Amino acid sequence: MKLTAAAAVFPVADLRASLRFFIDKLGFHEEFSYEDVYAGIERDHCLVHLSRQGNLNTSEPGTATLYVFCDDARAIYDDIVARGAKPDGPPTDYPYGMCDFVVRDIDGNRITFGSPIKK
Repeated sequence: MKLTAAAAVFPVADLRASLRFFIDKLGFHEEFSYEDVYAGIERDHCLVHLSRQGNLNTSEPGTATLYVFCDDARAIYDDIVARGAKPDGPPTDYPYGMCDFVVRDIDGNRITFGSPIKK
């Protein structure tokens, strides 16, 4: 018996607009979509589900937070900025041993990309 995967569920106001943001700006691809209500996206092994407000979740759009572990936060930053994303600030090294930065989706949901500080 083992766990095989997990996905954060982000509450969104407009599913189609959110899909476009994650695909165009953050480099995800659509795995599945159910009408204009629920969708799954993936980049590498990072899964995120998008749920239109009022569907399965009780949260308001903009209330979700996700920390994505990656091998090179600075390279991810460069990639998504080149795609037109506007992170809150550049990747920064922190005393907890991670280099990370924050970007928000169109609803204000917070995605942090982080990698161990290279020594």
